[in-house]
Amino acid sequence: MGKVNPFSFRRSNSSSSGSTTRRRKTTKTKVAESPPLLTSPSPPSPNNDVAPPLAATAKPPMAGAMAKPKKKAGGARLWMRFDRSGESELFECDKNTIIKRAGIPARDLRILGPVFSNSSNILARERAMVVNLEYIKAIVTAEEVLLLDPLRQEVLPFVDQLRHQLSHKTNSSISGNRQLALRDTESNLSASGRWIPAPETSEGLQAELPFEFQVLEIALEVVCTYLDSSVADLERDAYPVLDELAKNVSTKNLERVRSLKSNLTRLLARVQKVRDELEHLLDDDEDMTQLYLTRKWLQNQQSEGLLGGVGSVSFSNGAHHLRRLSSVKSGSMMTNVNLVDDDVEDLEMLLEAYFMQLDGTRNKILSVREYIDDTEDYVNIQLDNQRNELIQLQLTLTIASFAIAFETLVAGLFGMNIPCHLYYIEGIFEPFVGAITVASIMLFMIVLGYARWKKLLGS
Repeated sequence: MGKVNPFSFRRSNSSSSGSTTRRRKTTKTKVAESPPLLTSPSPPSPNNDVAPPLAATAKPPMAGAMAKPKKKAGGARLWMRFDRSGESELFECDKNTIIKRAGIPARDLRILGPVFSNSSNILARERAMVVNLEYIKAIVTAEEVLLLDPLRQEVLPFVDQLRHQLSHKTNSSISGNRQLALRDTESNLSASGRWIPAPETSEGLQAELPFEFQVLEIALEVVCTYLDSSVADLERDAYPVLDELAKNVSTKNLERVRSLKSNLTRLLARVQKVRDELEHLLDDDEDMTQLYLTRKWLQNQQSEGLLGGVGSVSFSNGAHHLRRLSSVKSGSMMTNVNLVDDDVEDLEMLLEAYFMQLDGTRNKILSVREYIDDTEDYVNIQLDNQRNELIQLQLTLTIASFAIAFETLVAGLFGMNIPCHLYYIEGIFEPFVGAITVASIMLFMIVLGYARWKKLLGS
């Protein structure tokens, strides 16, 4: 029997393995037969109904593949574009597209990011100007403005004012060009037929700022207005709190003044950053020259026109437009062709105006801080006075304790069990105690007078 069991076990094993191989063969044959049924070009049949589920099962991988670019678009941010006429549009764009469109390095976009949200910068690049003033983060070119996060509550006033100002100046410039054309045709020729250069009068059309400076002016105006309103709110809240602290020095009033002083320090830092940036630009003429984007754009257009064979027409038109943008007062057009590229008078006047406004805002904050310092000094004087009064009271009590200690010393000496003939004298207790008390009072007055003589106590 011991021999039969292994043999029977091997036979059962082989039979089971044979059955499994048969099952595998059957499954293989079924799988091999299924493709001809699915791929046959016959009309619709029950086998063809199986194809849509297979196609449906093949769609999720395609959807996953299509979802990969959306993950890359996660870095896209909301931008608003303004053109010269004030037309705007919202769009989402990633960092690389903005870099290619504005022609700026990637580090400039980091300046516009949340890491440098508390900084103020005005950077000049070859084709764009990067503006980072408080909550206004924009990229300005000679033809358009790209504003970051335009739907923020703080940015909405800038958006409204930018749209209004650009559209208004566009309409006024169109009417101004018509008047200029009429003036050029009517007044440049005299009755004798001679050519007379038309001087620029004060009541005539004033030279407009370039597009990038118009945007910069609006941004500075909005930021300065916001800072002025913040300083006004700070002043309105500061003076009552400080007056209350001067009347009553309490923990609650001290906490309110501490919070007020921290807000003032933060506001002063913000104003100082914008002011320092404008001061840096005013001190560097080269940086101001690089901010003239329209001038560089016109010069590029002129050079391209000259290379293209139409240099005479484009050069004269560009020089005429460049004369009006640079505000160089001259009687003829040809003198403005040789315009100096280092002329930064327009930008310098613009920056100086807002620099003076920010300087005034800074002086207001400093005046509030001086008032806070004066109030703190007054409170410290009050506390020092109270402390001195406590010290004088303590000194007076110390002198009184010294006088009482003298009387106690005498009473302690007579309280000892030492034989003395005074013990046997009747009626001596009251006079003796009175004498000791008078001596203690006189000692107190003497020491107190000495302390006042040394000016240790007030009179």
